[in-house]
Amino acid sequence: MNDKLRKRLKIPASSLNAINELLLDPKSKLVNDVLKVIAKHGTIDEINRKSAEARALPNLMKRLRAMKSPYVPDLEWLIAQRDAGAFVSVADYRRKVLGDAAATMKFKKAYAVTLEISAFQYFPWLIAEAKQAIEKRELMPGRFIRVRYMKESEADQGDLLAGMAAMQAIGASYVDTLDTKGTDGSNVHLGGPDTITGYFGGIGQPNEYALKWLDEFLYYYTNYGIYQVLNINAGTILIGYLIHRLGINNEFKISVFVGNDNPYFIAWTLMMAKLFARPDGKTPLIGFNLSNSVNNATIEAAADVRKKFGFEDVVRIEHHITECYKSIVRQPYDRRAELMELAGHIKNISAKHEGGDPEVEATRAHPSNLLEYFIPKAEVEAQGLMPTLLANYMDKHAALNRTAEELTKRGHAFVAARNLHR
Repeated sequence: MNDKLRKRLKIPASSLNAINELLLDPKSKLVNDVLKVIAKHGTIDEINRKSAEARALPNLMKRLRAMKSPYVPDLEWLIAQRDAGAFVSVADYRRKVLGDAAATMKFKKAYAVTLEISAFQYFPWLIAEAKQAIEKRELMPGRFIRVRYMKESEADQGDLLAGMAAMQAIGASYVDTLDTKGTDGSNVHLGGPDTITGYFGGIGQPNEYALKWLDEFLYYYTNYGIYQVLNINAGTILIGYLIHRLGINNEFKISVFVGNDNPYFIAWTLMMAKLFARPDGKTPLIGFNLSNSVNNATIEAAADVRKKFGFEDVVRIEHHITECYKSIVRQPYDRRAELMELAGHIKNISAKHEGGDPEVEATRAHPSNLLEYFIPKAEVEAQGLMPTLLANYMDKHAALNRTAEELTKRGHAFVAARNLHR
């Protein structure tokens, strides 16, 4: 009976044909508007060539030197320290944690957990983090999330370029967050916390803003080589799939704000990735944050769907281990113990640290606050907040290293900055 009933779920070819008819119809406004935005930036080949050239590390350094960026000496220092082997090796880190037992333990590289930090707002923070990592033989993250205003970073003496160069130098993956999002005023009903019901359906990119998002992405893709960005809206997620099918080598990560919070929502997300994958199976969906409310059973179900679609090595499950102490979740929020249960049998997962450990945050006069991601740098400096925000960031670094230590004690592998920790 169940098998007979199950057969009703089969998607008929006629339904797939209807989707193709929409996409291939020369009069389809949805597709034509996307093509018009792309045409502003050149042909597909031109767009990809510009992006690759802009992203090349020698070209980033050349641009920074040409503008006499104050960040050049720090970048040169970072590269020199990398080349000199100043950062702790993975083997030495394991010996630091485990002692002689490290020599006999087996670590499954195939199940390595990516150490992720958010948000890396200002380039100098990375240098402060690196100096401490050298001094204390700590690990640098293998993945960074940036949430600073793009235009502000672009105009800040090369901060945007320096951040990109640093990521390549240390061997870490990274995500930028475009300025076109619901908090930019596009959602006319959204103000502060008193208008929280305006968030129903997501913070939003209504009306023409999906195309504005695409235009902004292609600007940074061609001029800076930024290819991986945060995606918070079902419409811009679809656009991300469409332009990848058309040949643009973009990638995106789906934000926690999208709300993937149960196996069926997750199946929907991965189903769309499969539907719009290129003929070779590639998808621009490189990772997605599940909701902070998911439990381990849901993460395991997500991993099962991911594997069935052939995305196990492509789509990273990014799981918040800690969160900002204010303005995002109820505290204390600490998912480290649950991560230890997942590590070793769930592939391609990252441990995202968006806050310090809650017991540490509770002692701070100024604990981390998600809303402070959106304060302009000029205001941060005017309020004298920069040292405080750096301290908050270093609490996240400490939480990340504690996670690495706990993983190591249990024989689980991790992914730190690949070029630093060999």
